[in-house]
Amino acid sequence: MPTLEKRMSKSQSCLGYPLSIFFIVVNEFCERFSYYGMRALLVLYFRNFIGWDDNLSTAIYHTFVALCYLTPILGALIADSWLGKFKTIIWLSIVYTIGQAVISVSSISNLTGQSQDGTPNSLPVHVALSMIGLALIALGTGGIKPCVSAFGGDQFEEGQEKQRNRFFSIFYLAINAGSLLSTIITPILRGELQQCGTQTSCYPLAFGVPAALMAVSLIVFVIGSKLYKKFQPQGNIMGKVVKCIGFAIKNRFRHRSKEFPKREHWLDWAKEKYTYQLISQIKMVTKVMFLYIPLPMFWALFDQQGSRWTLQATTMTGRIGSIEIQPDQMQTVNAILIVIMVPIMDAVVYPLIAKCGFNFTSLKKMTVGMFLASMAFVVAAIVQVEIDKTLPVFPGANQVQIKVLNIGNDNMNVYFPGETVTLGQFSQTNEFRTFEADQLTSINISTGSPVTEVVHKFEPGHRHTLLVWAPNHYRVVKDGLNKKPDKGENGIRFVNAFNEVMNIEMSGKAYENITSYNASEYQFFSSGKKTFTVSSAEIPQDCPRVFQSSNLDFGSAFTYVIRRESNGCPGELEFEDIPPNTVSMALQIPQYFLLTCGEVVFSVTGLEFSYSQAPSNMKSVLQAGWLLTVAVGNIIVLIIAGAGHFSKQWAEYILFAALLLVVCVIFAIMARFYTYVNPAEIEAQFDEEKKKNAENNNLGSALEPVSQTRM
Repeated sequence: MPTLEKRMSKSQSCLGYPLSIFFIVVNEFCERFSYYGMRALLVLYFRNFIGWDDNLSTAIYHTFVALCYLTPILGALIADSWLGKFKTIIWLSIVYTIGQAVISVSSISNLTGQSQDGTPNSLPVHVALSMIGLALIALGTGGIKPCVSAFGGDQFEEGQEKQRNRFFSIFYLAINAGSLLSTIITPILRGELQQCGTQTSCYPLAFGVPAALMAVSLIVFVIGSKLYKKFQPQGNIMGKVVKCIGFAIKNRFRHRSKEFPKREHWLDWAKEKYTYQLISQIKMVTKVMFLYIPLPMFWALFDQQGSRWTLQATTMTGRIGSIEIQPDQMQTVNAILIVIMVPIMDAVVYPLIAKCGFNFTSLKKMTVGMFLASMAFVVAAIVQVEIDKTLPVFPGANQVQIKVLNIGNDNMNVYFPGETVTLGQFSQTNEFRTFEADQLTSINISTGSPVTEVVHKFEPGHRHTLLVWAPNHYRVVKDGLNKKPDKGENGIRFVNAFNEVMNIEMSGKAYENITSYNASEYQFFSSGKKTFTVSSAEIPQDCPRVFQSSNLDFGSAFTYVIRRESNGCPGELEFEDIPPNTVSMALQIPQYFLLTCGEVVFSVTGLEFSYSQAPSNMKSVLQAGWLLTVAVGNIIVLIIAGAGHFSKQWAEYILFAALLLVVCVIFAIMARFYTYVNPAEIEAQFDEEKKKNAENNNLGSALEPVSQTRM
């Protein structure tokens, strides 16, 4: 084993732990606050500030997350081959802090000048700064990921395995505490503390606070410098590993004939060129890496909290008793449960299992974690079935849905193929009628006689509203809503039943130039009562113009008809287009609980296992390999979601649950044949052998002159 330079000012400890780890834990808390606080804002920033659509915003977001989990390989390479863990954390944290500052600056709308509505004049500059900032953040956060946890593990001495194992739990607790607080605080800074000039959302402040926390993280880490146990890098260890493996494969291929005897391990074919110690260390790493092969499937399910499960929450109601929560806030359930579950598992569950005589090894814990995550998706599928029972039916690809809204003062008869509907003044059909596109031959309207035929080319796969206000006056409006509104918001549109153009402002959003007897596009609002103001040249000056909506729930859509009352003033009538969600988000708590329990026994254990089974000079490399499984898991989600076209969402949940269950069985079999090692003991044996060889060499060189003299 190469000589390591260990530097530590004093062997200081607190409560049996090295004092240095407290600086590392605080550093990790601040860094995770910075990362998750920034990430919580990204999609809204892309969509609302930069102006990208949902698809592009989502694609850029996931590309950024993928980079954050790919760059750990680079960070591990730098740490183990060049700078060492301590200096790598310092320098990449500086890069990280600069990146956070750059993206905060990019969100200042008047940086390049702005229009009256707060839109930047030179949007490409903001886009370029954002991309530069995100690239620096991805390099920084990914680069330090494998170093910080491994550096924390380095602080413990031999015989402190129990404290080191508990450190990884505390470390994971710090991650989730930072995540929890940041995802609560930064959206508040963005949305409620709007003191940013003409900007409707205060992104500079919301991004600036995570940037400040990253600077604090760096300062805290530097303060503890004199207390750390630091290891010098051992050269380009990654390069040595790759070359050794490559040589072993080549050498085995060259000597593949039967005349060459087999060797115990395929890496033993590198003995002609590389030391037995290096080969043994690589064997340790490859054994663990082989166990990593099934792990991405766990992350494929786990990371769907922020995608599929959040989308599921948009079809549910957030009213839980007197509390009201938004769909994207359900993700905080995981962080809250982590903060609760990690201490319970460490202080209660694991000791209880040990007292019962069960050998609950690291790999057994990880197997249980996979099983629990699989069951979480079974529960999610059950919840989805309950949701599907309450969802409205939307048109298929070759279907047309039609609703009739009478905005006139006469009763109307509407003749559909095989059905006649009679509507009173200012009323609508109770539901959308569904027709096959090729069977919708004719629609007629009348107040008795004559009959007016509706001439319109209905677009298959869409909902339409037929506005009627006189025997021969109608208008067909394509609704544009083929699903529940995203993020649990509520779609609101207005119909102008006046003779003049109308403008309406509702909670900061403008409906401009709604022509006579026409409908606006839908705009979307969060839950609660909303105030709107109506303006038109036709409205007398002394008439009230401010109205209030009903109490909006989650996932609904309404049409408000603005009509002339008998006194000439405007009045409003509300018509429901899509009913609000009725299934409570509280039903998601069991699936979050199961997934969180799985995460605690899988992820915390995996971090500790990766550290404990790695040679001292390859710990960051193995930590990077662990983080790489997260990136691969996200790629699996994209592949399955892209390749599989499921008519029912619950079927996709069951597929993911089944895949993880199969992988869980495979992993359990692989774990059964894994032999745990103690890298420190193995390396100590190598040191002892080296010492003996050195003594023998010294003895030989001392005796040689004597024998020559005698001769």
